[in-house]
Amino acid sequence: MVIVILCFLAVTCDGSDRIKKPDNLIPKDKMSDILYDLYIVNAAKGVNRKLLETNGLEPETYILTKYNIDSTQFSNSNAYYAIKNDVYKTIVDKVKERLEKEKAEFEEIQEKEEMKTKTRRDSIKNHAKRRKDSIRKVIDSIGFN
Repeated sequence: MVIVILCFLAVTCDGSDRIKKPDNLIPKDKMSDILYDLYIVNAAKGVNRKLLETNGLEPETYILTKYNIDSTQFSNSNAYYAIKNDVYKTIVDKVKERLEKEKAEFEEIQEKEEMKTKTRRDSIKNHAKRRKDSIRKVIDSIGFN
């Protein structure tokens, strides 16, 4: 996210008339995938930055390596797309749509797990009640009171 913000600031300060299409422009679909991964990584850093640092993981470096690009190629491509508002909006909308879809899938899985847990808890509770009732019947039939 830091890279995206810095690139955006560079674009807004630099002027759109100076930015030319880079020779090694990252294709829109790949750019969307990269931005998606960057959003996920930044969310992970927000949740548990200490864990990432402890394991020596540099998320931005990992993403650049994963997509076989360098920071300059990403920066130049991001700046180029950023000045083309409708193209950049399409890329970002694709990322947003993917994030929302995965969020909905996660929430569905979480809801199913909660239902399983509730069903299991209810089953255990009902079993304990039935067992208690059967013990009570045995005690009553023997005449212990």
